[in-house]
Amino acid sequence: MHDTTPQTAAGKVIWHFSMSLDGFVAGPGHSMDWMPEATNRPGLVEEYIETTGAVLGGRDGWDAFPDPGAVYGGAWSGPIFVLTHHPEDAEPAEGVTFLSCDVAEAAQIARRAAGGKNVEVLSPTIGRQLLERGLLDEIDLHVLPVLLGEGVRLYDNPGGPPVPLKFVNGDPAEEINLRYRASDRADE
Repeated sequence: MHDTTPQTAAGKVIWHFSMSLDGFVAGPGHSMDWMPEATNRPGLVEEYIETTGAVLGGRDGWDAFPDPGAVYGGAWSGPIFVLTHHPEDAEPAEGVTFLSCDVAEAAQIARRAAGGKNVEVLSPTIGRQLLERGLLDEIDLHVLPVLLGEGVRLYDNPGGPPVPLKFVNGDPAEEINLRYRASDRADE
């Protein structure tokens, strides 16, 4: 299996998440306590710190984690845009701009602010809307070996049509096979 080629700062709009095997990017109430402290791919965090020029998020995630200095453990700094229907009741924070506009306009604002680097979309809802409008360049997922059972799904669009995707990591593939053993079972 091919690993992801390193990310480049090419002005892309990227939907980027770590995700549970059952499709959740956050637990109930946007909890992130299920996430590991570090990644098993050396240099991954540094790669994203270097290539990210702006972050576009949603109000639910911001309200759960209202700390602009927390992106990549505080190692990244840059403009953060939070798309919300109610910017007037948002608590101001340095480096954060609250937007109340169309999602396409929000992506353009973030892209300009990124200065040729990538925009990381850290919101399932905003990512879905950008995908529906053809404004998302890549989906970059890190699937973790955990089943959450509930929480915030990456893509929640009941009744919507299937969205075909193209595999970027080497040869095109119809499917990727993952095999896990429940950790509480004895090794056989």
